[in-house]
Amino acid sequence: MVGGAALLATAGLAALTGSSAAHRSVTTTAPDIRSESLFSRARGQYVDLVLILPPERPVQELPMVAMLHARGGSARGASPNGMARYLSQAVATGRVPPFGLAAVDGGPYAYWHESTPGDDPMAMLLEELPVWLADRGLGGVSGHPFAAAGTSMGGFGALVYTRRRRERATPLAATGVLAPALLTDWDEMREREAFRDRQAWAALDPLRHPDTLDGTSLGVWCGTSDPFVVGTRRFVRRTDPEVAVFRDGGHSGDFYTSAMPGLVAFLGRHTPVPAEPRT
Repeated sequence: MVGGAALLATAGLAALTGSSAAHRSVTTTAPDIRSESLFSRARGQYVDLVLILPPERPVQELPMVAMLHARGGSARGASPNGMARYLSQAVATGRVPPFGLAAVDGGPYAYWHESTPGDDPMAMLLEELPVWLADRGLGGVSGHPFAAAGTSMGGFGALVYTRRRRERATPLAATGVLAPALLTDWDEMREREAFRDRQAWAALDPLRHPDTLDGTSLGVWCGTSDPFVVGTRRFVRRTDPEVAVFRDGGHSGDFYTSAMPGLVAFLGRHTPVPAEPRT
């Protein structure tokens, strides 16, 4: 159980579930959304941990997905509009096995790496998030998320996280990304002030290291009018993901919401089913 976590305020619940009136969404399929502030040694500051849990779930060791927020965002806005509600409905109707989402503040412009010395959101994901989840009876005994997902900058970060988990011999089962911020030009990336130089960017850029993702099933969704579509198409050619969807749409909430059924189904196919307790 997630002890000591405070329920989000009504306004926050409405934003995370995609409901314009939170009281109308509180039904038997309403998601259980909890938030608390924790000190991250890796980041050197307090961060929000947001948990989105389906109402019908195992009492303990619920499989979890690390949900990485976009540029300028935070843990409270990591999941695209409506994803929490859609996930809960899919679990309640048996379309996917139970799993939850865990989001943390990774810094608004850091691209999920140590862009500022002493502030390392990737170390937080790798070393602290599993402890926080395990302490709350989530993510299995180890607390490691079985999958990752992210939008835009969060998609970039989810792919780097996938690489790091593989390097640590704790590979992810699946990673799903929406409009990942895969730029093909250093001048564009330099404007974001997330990497000290071209070499630092090249060392992490998922486009340049597709082999580091081997062994993890990948799902990719991107609008054909999205500014990252060129890099995303290149990534798909180099990685041959399990799911690759390109359709009309831009870098917008409407497109992300339209991708929710596919993303949730993709993650559901790779969700581990907890063993039945011994009697």
